[in-house]
Amino acid sequence: MAVFIGGAWPYANGSLHVGHVSSLLPGDILARYYRLKGEEVLYVSGSDCNGTPIAIRAKQEGVPMQQIQEHYHQEFASCFEKLGFSYDCYTRTDEAHHHEVVQRFFLELYENKHIYKKEEEQLYCGRCEQFLPDRYVEGTCPECNQPARGDQCDHCSAIFEAGELLEMSCKLCGTEPSLQPTEHFYFKLSSFQQEIEELIDNVKGKWRGNAVDLSQRYVNETLKDRAITRDLPIGISVPLAGYDSKKIYVWMEAVAGYYTASRLWEKRTGNSYLPFWQNETKAYYVHGKDNIPFHSIIWPALMSAANLEQKPTYIISNEYVTLEKRKISTSRNWAVWLPDLLEQYESDSIRYFLTINAPEQRDTDFSWREFIYSHNSELLGAYGNFVNRTLKFIEKNMNGYVPVRLVSEAIEAEIRQLYSTVGASIEEGKMKHALEIIFEYVRKANKYFDERQPWIQIKNNLPACEQTIFTCLQMIANLAQLLEPFLPFSSERVRKKLGLKDAVWGFVQIAITEIRDVKPLFERIPNERIEEEREALGLTEAEILKR
Repeated sequence: MAVFIGGAWPYANGSLHVGHVSSLLPGDILARYYRLKGEEVLYVSGSDCNGTPIAIRAKQEGVPMQQIQEHYHQEFASCFEKLGFSYDCYTRTDEAHHHEVVQRFFLELYENKHIYKKEEEQLYCGRCEQFLPDRYVEGTCPECNQPARGDQCDHCSAIFEAGELLEMSCKLCGTEPSLQPTEHFYFKLSSFQQEIEELIDNVKGKWRGNAVDLSQRYVNETLKDRAITRDLPIGISVPLAGYDSKKIYVWMEAVAGYYTASRLWEKRTGNSYLPFWQNETKAYYVHGKDNIPFHSIIWPALMSAANLEQKPTYIISNEYVTLEKRKISTSRNWAVWLPDLLEQYESDSIRYFLTINAPEQRDTDFSWREFIYSHNSELLGAYGNFVNRTLKFIEKNMNGYVPVRLVSEAIEAEIRQLYSTVGASIEEGKMKHALEIIFEYVRKANKYFDERQPWIQIKNNLPACEQTIFTCLQMIANLAQLLEPFLPFSSERVRKKLGLKDAVWGFVQIAITEIRDVKPLFERIPNERIEEEREALGLTEAEILKR
């Protein structure tokens, strides 16, 4: 079975923070899991280098847009690598290949009569002397009266034309823009109303609840045609004579990036992309809830218009992550930035916390106290403790030699069932539940060690002691495989210590005969770091006490 996984493309206009990582991490967990099962996997993403936010950032800093694009693309790629993201292809939307494929995509839609020209009124800033891209316009949402910008409200997820905003102003100069006539191309989204309705009916139970509910709301209100071009400072030019000054709207070319990245992967590897774009493909799209309509409605409609068979089998759309009970704000620097986090803490600690506290059903909070406590009590105190106490016991009390015994049928059956239960949760996009199941077994393994008391058995009943330790080693070996999708770095260290080759998704027997030079799997993080990190955020003592 071919498995396609598309991770959302972050804007290359600023560093990634914990909220971004939380929404993207399920994609890597899925990719690693399916590869362990032996499935054919294509996992793609890239940096969105064509969006208006890059132009805004460049103008604010007084530097060329290419400098912003290059800096943050390289930073993203480095951070994802350090965090263990195993993309098969991580690219960028300003690459020539992406431009060429998107332009062909546009022409196919145009030739198939899915795109038409229309004169419309677009917001124009007289002071800046330019038509304003949606993200250059700020105002109040006409649906919920909350602050909004462009064509989408992050608060209530409403989608509208920028001209419908209330109390509008130009983001660059603060002037109130006016509507001026211009010509643009429109995508006939309305013609896919019935098809999208049927898609939503067929994916209930597979898409996250927020994706189903929000998509149902849009189709209930009936789908409206959407402008597919804009007067933008950067982006992909419309490939039609007389219109090369207009750019293909980012909402279309960014989601088309999943397809262009697949074609680029084919170009680089010589492997066919086609198995991953068939009707029977198991396709996952992983992103935050603000991206739902682009993946659940617009992209499926575009795929149908371009005669692509693949449709989203699963939509993994996380809710938001707050920071110390407050909404993350990049403009106010209220965020935990990924480059800083990776400098100070282990990647597996970050992956563990953002998975076990994933906002799968509701918003969750990143708290420095909980982050450090989870590392010390769960990763170190439960899992790391079980691994180290077992290996240290062999090194210290058995001269490093591993006893050879058989695991009881009951324990082996329990471990085999664990693979099945955890795997089912991962496939359904329930990463948090899958990790909870594994750590429930970690606690059970520690209890087994405590109840068997090998430190006493070695004095009174050596065969029983050897059975205990061998069983614990078998548990560790299989835990390393079960945790590989979640904690790839520590899992690799454990497998290496136990002489295991590449991980697989299934019960494994250890074959190692000797354990030497045992080191802790995780290091304790001093509790003093909690206050240090909070102070670095600028939290006052009064605010800390309130929390």
